[in-house]
Amino acid sequence: MFHSMKIAGLDRKLPLCPLNESLQIGAFVMFGDAELTVACAEELLKKAPEFDYIITAEAKGIPLAHEMSRQSGKKYFVARKKPKLYMTGVFDAIVNSITTEGEQHLYLDTAEAEQMKGKKILIVDDVISLGESLKAVQTLVNQAEGEIVGNMTILAEGDAAKRDDIIYLERLPLFDKEGNAIFDELYIFGLTTNTSGGIDLNLPSEYTPCNTS
Repeated sequence: MFHSMKIAGLDRKLPLCPLNESLQIGAFVMFGDAELTVACAEELLKKAPEFDYIITAEAKGIPLAHEMSRQSGKKYFVARKKPKLYMTGVFDAIVNSITTEGEQHLYLDTAEAEQMKGKKILIVDDVISLGESLKAVQTLVNQAEGEIVGNMTILAEGDAAKRDDIIYLERLPLFDKEGNAIFDELYIFGLTTNTSGGIDLNLPSEYTPCNTS
């Protein structure tokens, strides 16, 4: 099953992938789609507030951040999933992603954080859903003492579209097991808050590929 939609003026089909027994999500992957990446970056920059630097989380937001950087002439940074040998030190933030089971971390090089200090920072990503990755990047920018001037994404998934602190191009619905679009709260499908304040995703015990029939 696929969900057809227009994004930045371009027609695309998103395969539906099971998140749990009741819920499917539309898989949006920009890797390899240069035409869409260029178009989305152009449209987001039209909506963007004044900024000095761009930051995104590894990895799916990187093509977008790169293209927005190229078009705007502004440098971008990447919050990495693991510390790297070149880093002089790191800031660390916890992530509980809707598409990945278990706790993850994002890391920012302290040398890059020094460049961000006191600067206007634009956070970008390809999709915002529960906002856990966004929250982690915001934490890193705050640790770096940068000023967050905007949170931008191509697609706002589910209830993320109701947030007033996100600038997005299109709304991406959630889908029931039959592939019908829905816009209700994620939590009615078994997504719950755990004792540490994170998200219990109730993902399938074994990998289930996207249904492309």
